[in-house]
Amino acid sequence: MRVAIIPARGGSKRIPRKNILPFAGIPMIAHSILCAKKTGVFDRIIVSTDDAEISGVAKRFGAEVPFIRPPELSDDYTGTVEVVAHAVDWLRRQGEIPEQVCCIYATAPFVGADDICRAGTLLETGGWAYVFAATTYAYPVFRSFSQTADGGLSMVFPEHYTSRSQDLPEVLHDAGQFYWGRAEAWLEKVRIFGDHSTVVTIPRWRVQDIDTAEDWAQAEAMASYLLPHAGGVAAKIHPMDTRND
Repeated sequence: MRVAIIPARGGSKRIPRKNILPFAGIPMIAHSILCAKKTGVFDRIIVSTDDAEISGVAKRFGAEVPFIRPPELSDDYTGTVEVVAHAVDWLRRQGEIPEQVCCIYATAPFVGADDICRAGTLLETGGWAYVFAATTYAYPVFRSFSQTADGGLSMVFPEHYTSRSQDLPEVLHDAGQFYWGRAEAWLEKVRIFGDHSTVVTIPRWRVQDIDTAEDWAQAEAMASYLLPHAGGVAAKIHPMDTRND
């Protein structure tokens, strides 16, 4: 049994109500729900929320909301693993035994159905605990520096001061879109980043965090090119086509 879990609490602070604000013509969370539906690999698509309005929107776009997330898992400090573990435990207590569970973020409008399917296949055949989407940094992180209290600069990796960019190893970062995991890994709260996990890589131009107003504005600028229902010349090549859902 394969299940998609979409966490979406009602108390987002930096962009209030961001999970259901209109984005490219539909509520933000609807992009994740429609993408999960498009994959065709999930037996159930469940939204984990503490909010009645989010619940109503999720159901309208075809997701299930079979439980209300408890308050102790709906604060600013609860992590993704804890939220998904709660959902998996709830399913088990109902007599259902999910084997593979994919957490899809509610604010990932550029998540691709093909990427989710590739990662799911890798999880099923590769013996990994988790498989998730990652991308490369736009600039070599080994050349990064921070500013000190007195305004000076301090390299994070001073040993690479004289290294050429082309000689530095490629470094990846989490794309913040989805995380496939084995049910037992979620339940045992195994950390996602580790040698028991692997990734599918996606291009940087399809990755955008949406945590601030600036992030939202940039994502809206990208949407006309990346989302078919928003128009744009690049829509024809994007794997997330929701027009027929």
